[in-house]
Amino acid sequence: MKFLEAVFETLLWNSRFVIIVAVVGSLLSGFAIFYMATVDVVNLFGHALHYADSSLTDEARKALHDSTVTHIVEVVDGYLLATVMLIFSLGLYELFISDIDQAHGTKSSSKILVINNLDDLKSRLAKVILMILIVTLFEEALNMTLSTPLDLVYLGASIALIALALYLTHASEHGMGKEEAPGGDAPEKHGH
Repeated sequence: MKFLEAVFETLLWNSRFVIIVAVVGSLLSGFAIFYMATVDVVNLFGHALHYADSSLTDEARKALHDSTVTHIVEVVDGYLLATVMLIFSLGLYELFISDIDQAHGTKSSSKILVINNLDDLKSRLAKVILMILIVTLFEEALNMTLSTPLDLVYLGASIALIALALYLTHASEHGMGKEEAPGGDAPEKHGH
């Protein structure tokens, strides 16, 4: 009976390696999005070079300007999404498979790979997804035509909700209600 239990537990524990599929898939997806965003940047520069063309009318120049700004926002969105996929891939690998030995001891690993459990991974992903939503709202706001006063109210409300989301994200990261000392650390409490 002990032998069967040991075999089953070994199989059960090794089943975590199925996560490799998600790690590789996420990594490849991230690379694909990085590639697409980079191609968009190259094409963007090609279009932006025409901005100084003296044959452009003011309307055409304004349209090119607006189109360029919109494309830049889309590129930022693409890079943020690629970053989500990369963080997700690294986090899954660290959580389920093994520590990434080459990353530990480097300066950048302390910023990227502070993922000790699924909550840490969810928190990191949520922050980047929030940034993607902010960029997407910015992109939509650029193309928005304010035809009624209610449209302006909706735009203002969406900006207020984004500000609230950023505030709550920051507050949850640093602890609500805790005052920080000038050095960034919470003040020490001394007993009386």
